[in-house]
Amino acid sequence: MKKNLIYLTAALTLLLSSCSDDFLDRVPLDQIADETFWKTEDQLVLAVNACYGNLKAKNTVDMENMGDNTLWPSTTAYQQIGSGNFGIDLPTVNDEWRNMYAGIRQCNTFMENYQAAAISTARKEALAAEVRVIRAYLYSYLTAFYGDVPLITKSLNIDELYGPRDPKEQIIDFILQELEESATHLPTAIPTGANLGRINKGAALALKARVALYNKRYAVAEKAAKDVMDLNVYTLYSNGNPATSYNDLFTYNGKLSRGRNRETILARPHLEEINFHNLSREIQVPDQNSRWSPTKSLVDAYLAVDGLPIDKSPLYKEESYLDVFTNRDPRMTQTILKPGARWGGRYDGNPANTNPEIYTAPKFLSDRRGSVTTTGYYFTKYVELSTVGQVGRDANDIHLIRFAEVLLTYAEARLEQGTLTQADLDLTINKIRDRVGMKHMIITELAANGMNLRDEVRRERRVELALEGQRYFDMLRWEQGALLAQDVLGMKKEWAQVPSHVANLRTNAEGYIVAFTGRTFTNKNYRWPVPLVQLQRNPALGQNPGWE
Repeated sequence: MKKNLIYLTAALTLLLSSCSDDFLDRVPLDQIADETFWKTEDQLVLAVNACYGNLKAKNTVDMENMGDNTLWPSTTAYQQIGSGNFGIDLPTVNDEWRNMYAGIRQCNTFMENYQAAAISTARKEALAAEVRVIRAYLYSYLTAFYGDVPLITKSLNIDELYGPRDPKEQIIDFILQELEESATHLPTAIPTGANLGRINKGAALALKARVALYNKRYAVAEKAAKDVMDLNVYTLYSNGNPATSYNDLFTYNGKLSRGRNRETILARPHLEEINFHNLSREIQVPDQNSRWSPTKSLVDAYLAVDGLPIDKSPLYKEESYLDVFTNRDPRMTQTILKPGARWGGRYDGNPANTNPEIYTAPKFLSDRRGSVTTTGYYFTKYVELSTVGQVGRDANDIHLIRFAEVLLTYAEARLEQGTLTQADLDLTINKIRDRVGMKHMIITELAANGMNLRDEVRRERRVELALEGQRYFDMLRWEQGALLAQDVLGMKKEWAQVPSHVANLRTNAEGYIVAFTGRTFTNKNYRWPVPLVQLQRNPALGQNPGWE
């Protein structure tokens, strides 16, 4: 036995000693290796597709809770951020940082390896351009949240991982340059078929317009927006009916896969029967609290149908709940649920309602029989009625950038440069209003009625883009943070169908429900803090003012 063991040991020694050194240098068999992966077009496409997973989806709508358009019924991280009541250890503050940089690392890996593929240069650069746009998108959020952040465009060694942050303006320069160069390699046509939802030239330029506007690069924003307009491939969505067209865009009828939508420039498409979210149900959840309750602030932002604010219009009165919805900008009732409309919330706050498919009054009693509101209002925008009664079965597309936003960007950029004309309004805002049959914005009429042009351009952006995740960022760039410190109000308490259901709710001096109080905002809240976890790992990052 001992002799056999000696022979076996000798044989193994001989075998191992005779192996080539190359044996130890083989690529791993259980994971993708750079040495073998970046060779074909299919491999590049797979890598690009993985990068697309970093674009925000329903999370875009979730971020609406940081602004003053909507109220979530319970405490969430985004609600805490919007209220100012959070610290540097809030997990979401670190999650956004970590997730963005994880996506950037994916993009950087692609950029370091894609040239190895044996395909045409034009095809390689087009795919790389898609990745560059995604990386720019991620950096746009990082700068919007934190201001100065590390600008990383390559794989880092251990010595490079712990450097300081780079100035925000430097990163904005990088983003704008990346988007401009990417646009030159991307196709102009709206992607269809197997390419549905992919980034094209319009997406690169539209993101450039947004980033430039957010950062007060108004001339750049104007040009980028006009470049999108001049592509002549996008148009505002319409089903031919001004009473439903706007709302229809945010249902299955507006899905990119249906082929009718030439307005959405960048989206997270969802394929029916394959991938889902829960947005429609959460908006009108039929047995719990609605996750998004419109605020009085948003409700009041909609003009009367004559183009005047509700405190100036003779057409507006407020003697009942229904009055709030009467003679208003048509986008209001295509965004906020009006009595008499179809909904998925089932039993409402009117005990006499015998048809649960028709909404008649807000419900405040949480008895698991009907959707409950915190403010007295519900959204109808982004609701696909066919999926409200199902859990996690909504395949509605999430629209990230629309042509309407590009038109609004062009108008605002011209305004801030002092060059906005009536012709510009007719080319932009008034086209948006035409979709719903709303009265045109006329500069001379605004002046005659004591209305400020800048306020009205900003109002237009708020009502057109409500529930699309941009209100919070607009408030910050317009330096309107003080509005976030105000109490969140709802409808008048006296309008409740069952007074006992609202008896314990607080009201302000005018009788409006105080749905949320205790909010705060100081100058430090214009930037999120650098996350505690990141500071502990890398003290060289430093902290934003006020968060030390």
